[in-house]
Amino acid sequence: MSGDRDYIGFATLPEQVHRKSVKRGFEFTLMVLGETGLGKSTLINSLFLGDLYKDRRIPDAAERVVKTTSIEKKTMDIEERGVRLRLTIVDTPGFGDAVNCEDTWKACSAYIDEQFRQYFTDESGLNRKNIQDNRVHCCLYFIPPYGHGLRQIDLEILRRLHRKVNVVPVIAKADTLTTHEVKKLKERILADIEEHEIQIYQFPDCDSDEDEEFKQQDKELKACIPFAVVGSSTVLEVAGRKVRGRQYPWGVVEVENPKHSDFVKLRTMLISTHMQDLKDVTQDVHYENFRAQCISQISQQAIRERSKLKRDSGPHFENSISDTDRLLLQKDEEIRRMQDILAQMQEKLKATGQVGGGVGLRGRVGSLGNDLDSADGEKKRNSIIDV
Repeated sequence: MSGDRDYIGFATLPEQVHRKSVKRGFEFTLMVLGETGLGKSTLINSLFLGDLYKDRRIPDAAERVVKTTSIEKKTMDIEERGVRLRLTIVDTPGFGDAVNCEDTWKACSAYIDEQFRQYFTDESGLNRKNIQDNRVHCCLYFIPPYGHGLRQIDLEILRRLHRKVNVVPVIAKADTLTTHEVKKLKERILADIEEHEIQIYQFPDCDSDEDEEFKQQDKELKACIPFAVVGSSTVLEVAGRKVRGRQYPWGVVEVENPKHSDFVKLRTMLISTHMQDLKDVTQDVHYENFRAQCISQISQQAIRERSKLKRDSGPHFENSISDTDRLLLQKDEEIRRMQDILAQMQEKLKATGQVGGGVGLRGRVGSLGNDLDSADGEKKRNSIIDV
């Protein structure tokens, strides 16, 4: 009786959130990047047990000469134990197929930015109740197995995408490599990633109260990056049991056999354990960076427009502006004065350098100018933040 009397009832809050989330459903967007023929479509079909590419037509050699990267989006609704998931797969046919692949990354980067921009616009509107989240939460980047690490095109693509989306590197068609070759290729890829300071998706650290089984599973997932995978939609019978695999003259490669590939670990990470964390990182890191850039650009544009309006309106403008606008104008004028002082100092130092004729002095002038420019930019950013 005493225990019932002390019971308030807020312990059911997690159940309320669970029921509301299940009723609303979940959304997840996955982008796959890689050259044609690396098994991207097969792997996606294997992951989600569906056939998203029934009408896929493979281009011939003549079409690939002038092939450009295009965006192909497919959506499917999956339900499992009463939980509904709206899965969107963003494929990039034509990626890396052209003779000149210099601009092959632009379509991918533009699509990610466009989804961020659309979400920012919807979030800033009047009706924010039913915002559809089409932001890319994860990008599976397929690396061919026949290389010795990351190629130049891989590095260029990853440099331009790693700050916009969660990148998960995947070694395609791992059944073409021996166990020793897979291990060596993983080490080279990780070394290239570290050398070129590419930020791939980092697994969150386990909490101290997690059980040992979860900690061990998380440790194994971290050790498998990049994932060496094999995909197949063919069901074969091996030793009296049906498995999905690939039939070779020397035997069968089982897709879900941990000794043959990291397919099960990739599926576990992507769907069972870290799907929500991928969405959280997209929201808290990548989208917030994009949002901060948009707000900064809007603020700078507002400052320029106010400055122009002040110059056009004359002294009567001072009486009609608010304290916030006045502070913005004061900061803008202060930045202008600093720029004038910088220009005068550079002119004096250049004149001194010409009299002395020393190369070192001219180098110091350039260094000082760069330092002042950076200080000027920092002060300008601080002025926007202060407002």
